[in-house]
Amino acid sequence: MADAADIELLILDVDGVLTDGSIWYDDAGQELKRFHVRDGSAIKAWMRLGFHVGVITGRGGPAVVHRMRDLRVTRIVQRCEDKLKAAKRMATDVGVGLDRVACVGDDWADLKMMRVVGYAMSVGDADASAREAAAFVTDAGGGQGAVREAIEHLLRAKDLYDKALDAG
Repeated sequence: MADAADIELLILDVDGVLTDGSIWYDDAGQELKRFHVRDGSAIKAWMRLGFHVGVITGRGGPAVVHRMRDLRVTRIVQRCEDKLKAAKRMATDVGVGLDRVACVGDDWADLKMMRVVGYAMSVGDADASAREAAAFVTDAGGGQGAVREAIEHLLRAKDLYDKALDAG
């Protein structure tokens, strides 16, 4: 596994990572998702420092599009059946090798990707197999600031945490 300091592209799962994994529907059948604001501020800080973010999710929908648009994340793969293939394509598009890619996953669908990228991370309430595949496991659960914690971990490894705070 690569060193956290070498990461240039961070790939995030949505359900169970950026959200708590709950699936909510309103009376009209619209799916609703709840995102944590601190995850968003960390994603913005990561990108302000010149690094890349992508989202790869097996589900998807308008809520994901709206949230990523708010954060100015343009690399989004929804309804993805092969997250490893999507991660390889995303890394190529960014111009980095998989050894420079970190991902945050939480469940079985993320395992192939987690086992191949340079630095795998999982949320604290992830499935046991995802936690075992991870080089770093957050204390926070999905949708509870886990992405913020993962980004802080990467920034500290790069000795950029204070710079991120100053740019915030």
